[in-house]
Amino acid sequence: MSGGTLKIFFTGEDLARLRIASRVDELWEMAMSLHVLQGFGRGDALAGWRRRARVALAETSLLKQVRETLVPLLPLKAYFPDFLTPYEGLSGLDNGIAALADTSSSRVRREVDQLRPHVPVPATLDDLARGNQRSIRDLADLSATYCQTVFASQRLTMEHSLGRERARLTRLLTDHGVETMLASLGPSMRWRPPVLEADYVSGHYELHLGGRGLTLIPSYFARSMPVKLADTSLPPVLVFPVPHAPAAHEPDDALPDLLGPTRARVLRCVAATNDCTTSELARRTGISLSSASAHAQVLRRAGLITSTRHANMVIHQVTHLGTDLTLPVATGS
Repeated sequence: MSGGTLKIFFTGEDLARLRIASRVDELWEMAMSLHVLQGFGRGDALAGWRRRARVALAETSLLKQVRETLVPLLPLKAYFPDFLTPYEGLSGLDNGIAALADTSSSRVRREVDQLRPHVPVPATLDDLARGNQRSIRDLADLSATYCQTVFASQRLTMEHSLGRERARLTRLLTDHGVETMLASLGPSMRWRPPVLEADYVSGHYELHLGGRGLTLIPSYFARSMPVKLADTSLPPVLVFPVPHAPAAHEPDDALPDLLGPTRARVLRCVAATNDCTTSELARRTGISLSSASAHAQVLRRAGLITSTRHANMVIHQVTHLGTDLTLPVATGS
């Protein structure tokens, strides 16, 4: 139910500088999930998550803070402040939260003022609207706690779905080129060289990349249409929804039968996050560090991942063969 359009204009340099986000951007997922939490978009696909998230927020006494702080800042409108989704979030939640906490007072004041024509800004946000540094840090802390609380039950499914989409796009980019990949982003987006045209929630917008490139951010919680930053001077990003993949335990998933359930989770974790460390593998799959290292060694010997040592860390990346194993199997009649 689009009321507008977005046109993104590419140059040859922009096509060469197109980037696919390498991991889940949790602050963008926070923004999109708050819309879902308010009952907007994705139909019944996330009804179960919505119930669990509300219970978790109530049990941790966060529900009131979320309603009074995050919901007013992230309304179901075409605009919400850009400082809530800093570019640094592409490097992980900790970096994103640090950038949010470090947002300048003047930028917070300016962007909250931009919000006022769209929705009333409640008195509970007066200190933040004035750019009070303590309030900005408190907002960053609340954002981090929200992500940790509401994504806990959904994290593996999120990483599975987004990892599959990143793998699909990366394979298209590698095998067929950037224009074929852009043409695959539909159904709400259409590649009409040199313009990527998208359905948009309202209004008609143009974004001229001007050689800066574009970062594509697949989103688990995004609505049916893509989202961009309001400030066109910021590094350009395009956040877009991905189909929800079957959960890893469903009957049509043969990977656990092939590799074993734990090793399958480890492979999917590497596929979901480029440059994944052994510590991240252990944390995200719920196994010990030594077990994560052992499973990674087996996957490396099988040619499903590569591992490179950097200082005191080992960085794992999925191979083409590993990507193929984690992609859905096409079925025919």
